[in-house]
Amino acid sequence: MVFLSYLISGIGLGSVYAIIALGYSMVYGIAKMLNFAHGDIIMVGAYVAFFALNRFNMPVLLAILLSIIVCTALGIIVEKLAYKPLRAASSLSVLITAIGVSYFLQNFAQLLWTSSPKFFSSIVGNGAFSLFNGELSISYINIVTILTCIVIMIALTLFINNTKTGRAMRACSEDKDAARLMGINVNKTITITFAIGSGLAAVASVLLCSTYPSIAPTLGSMPGIKAFTAAVFGGIGSIPGAFVGGLLLGIIENLAKAYISTQLSDAIVFAVLIIVLLIKPAGILGKKVNEKV
Repeated sequence: MVFLSYLISGIGLGSVYAIIALGYSMVYGIAKMLNFAHGDIIMVGAYVAFFALNRFNMPVLLAILLSIIVCTALGIIVEKLAYKPLRAASSLSVLITAIGVSYFLQNFAQLLWTSSPKFFSSIVGNGAFSLFNGELSISYINIVTILTCIVIMIALTLFINNTKTGRAMRACSEDKDAARLMGINVNKTITITFAIGSGLAAVASVLLCSTYPSIAPTLGSMPGIKAFTAAVFGGIGSIPGAFVGGLLLGIIENLAKAYISTQLSDAIVFAVLIIVLLIKPAGILGKKVNEKV
């Protein structure tokens, strides 16, 4: 039962990584760029939800909705101001810009909210659901996180496969020039992708802070890196890959902390990533793409 408890906690943590990884995968799959500011949008979402709940006493759902709106707007602004002018620029220029945006958001948050940590209360309380006469205990936040991740995955899959915007996203992912010839507004499609990814980051921020309650301007750095790792692990650009990679990363990290070492858990996670990429460079569900030269 102890192993099962660790496994379920790992799935809960992996679900948060999966939600964050979706943002990385969607942006890379369509815009072919790595948005390293994504983790800092998580941080902004956490602060917005914190102040909405604690200073303005908003209901939980309204606070989450406000966080989603702010992060969605921030994602659109970042894409318009920082990334859109670099559509034809080299990958290195875009990467440096993304890192610059990340540092800007961190320092702006520090000026606005100071560097002193703030403590987030769980949105569903600290209770737990007991099974097998109390031998197995599952926290409410773990249950909510796992269910939220499943709902988001199903909704996103249906959206991409069954809506006009979703089909435009898939077309842009395959070939932007061909998509333009078919009358698709590529710039608008990329902006929508950033908006969706940033909105998901807000949801992830609330779930993350309900599990690990301390908030600081650097909050999104490590979860952002791990979620990016999960996206690469599963196959960056693949939505199912982000889901699978996130879950596996959370399980590996949690089991490593429980049975090996809390200090070495991160090293073990990245070591597993290296091994997987050596065996399957495109990731678990990634597709090998042959580029014409």
